[in-house]
Amino acid sequence: MRIETTAGPAEIELDDVDRPAFLLVITHGAGGGVDAKDILAVRDSALEGGGAVARVVQPYRVAGRRAPGNADVQDRAWLEIVGALRERFPGVPVVQGGRSNGARVACRTAVAAGARGVLALSFPLHPPGKPEKSRREELLATGDIEVVVINGGSDPFGVPDPADAAEVRVIPKQPHSFRTGFDVIAATVTPWFARWAVGRE
Repeated sequence: MRIETTAGPAEIELDDVDRPAFLLVITHGAGGGVDAKDILAVRDSALEGGGAVARVVQPYRVAGRRAPGNADVQDRAWLEIVGALRERFPGVPVVQGGRSNGARVACRTAVAAGARGVLALSFPLHPPGKPEKSRREELLATGDIEVVVINGGSDPFGVPDPADAAEVRVIPKQPHSFRTGFDVIAATVTPWFARWAVGRE
């Protein structure tokens, strides 16, 4: 499906279920796509947990660009996408997430989106080699919303401090783009999604 935003159209790969317990809205990294293996591992776990899943190709990627551009424009478009999906799934709790740049968007917009939880895959804590330029405040912008972070132990973008999220899972020896460890990702998110399914009416 396609959703029009002020930044242009977004494309949504939607996996629906009967009477979803929650809706996971998840997106890609800066130059990536929604078929990344870690995103697919999360999608499969969410579906098994009774959730519907919307994998969002953001407008800048639909337009063929690799760089997301202005963060305010990106965040505004994301909130428009989530708003449109809420109309399709009225009354269903929303959990949002992303990998890398997408994780930053999910954290920055979590409060405004009314998200119940945030999943951050390969959260880029800082630019490579520049730990002084921390993006920790984006994690903290989620307030009381529960954040689960999954990063590779060898990620040059750094690994968030466990104190700054509800859970930080580190997959040893993995870089920014996971090559293995998809079973660990699934094992981490499965019980988290199961908690949302408990509240299913």
